Amino acid sequence: MTEPRLYVEGDELYDGMVASIAAAEREVGLEAYIFAADEVGTRVAAALAASARRGVCVRVLLDAVGSAGARRLVPELMRSGVELQWFHRWAWDVGRFNRRNHRKLLVVDGRQAYMGGFNIHRESSRRLVGPARWRDAHVRLGGDLAVHAQDLFDAFWRGDRRYAGSPSTGGDELVPNGTPACRHHVHCRYLDLLASARRELLVTTPYFVPDSQTRRALMSAARRGVDVRLLLPGRSDVPVTRWAAHAVYWPLLRAGVRIFEYRPRVLHAKTAVVDGVRATIGTANLDYRSLFVNYELNLFCERPLLPQALQRHFEADLGEADEILPASWARRPRAHLVAEAVAWGLRRWL
Repeated sequence: MTEPRLYVEGDELYDGMVASIAAAEREVGLEAYIFAADEVGTRVAAALAASARRGVCVRVLLDAVGSAGARRLVPELMRSGVELQWFHRWAWDVGRFNRRNHRKLLVVDGRQAYMGGFNIHRESSRRLVGPARWRDAHVRLGGDLAVHAQDLFDAFWRGDRRYAGSPSTGGDELVPNGTPACRHHVHCRYLDLLASARRELLVTTPYFVPDSQTRRALMSAARRGVDVRLLLPGRSDVPVTRWAAHAVYWPLLRAGVRIFEYRPRVLHAKTAVVDGVRATIGTANLDYRSLFVNYELNLFCERPLLPQALQRHFEADLGEADEILPASWARRPRAHLVAEAVAWGLRRWL
């Protein structure tokens, strides 16, 4: 089975995606939450259009909320022969409209698949925004995982939101949120991953609004002697989620969980590494929206190379993070407590 290739720089990822689209022989499938009509989005759209014009079947599924800004790119895509669907346009069924497609997936000929946290926008490009680019993580897959990714894309395209396909062999598996047996499959698998930790648990998430089961799993791991470290944003593109996260810091800190806030850039990677040998990477944040509302897609990996690479990046990121210490956190101002309470009250909608 082909080893996953890890990307932590947007420019390298976008170069790889464009090259794969340009080399496509039969079909290209793309799902995006944010597909911006900026320099990055225009470049990817041009590659999709060029492949469609030379006879490749190109299908694009865009979230109607996240990718609303991509509408000016649509006429050229359609003229080139790209098939395009908008996921969950506005409707008076608020529950349905609230459920977004947060998956980020590119599949080419069933031989290569790209998935992870990166959106298609300039904010993740060092070339365009320099040192302030977002910190994110993505992988390229081949072999059985790419075949599985193609099946998952095809099912979602035809409207089958609960298709899970056949799990890959070798201990690696692509896991969508909804399956015939479990509507919140990523949540269940994440809990299993947390419970499996024996020595070390390293979690990176940009939106940390955990449900009670996830909080208990983290605290239980720390209490049984696992080195539990959370890397969370010191700055966020959605500040209210940071206040909601602060509302749960104190019980975690008292249980022995160590919390670090990443300083230099917007943190957008969603990864976890257990004991250096198991990991997950994908689109799911540790919040209510990802675990219980949106459609998500995560890779759960049990081969050592990807977990080891993710662990190296985690440890490097800690060098640019501030640890939240229990003694100082207990003395935070009363105004902070009020903001935390208000944000926590909104947690299911963040």
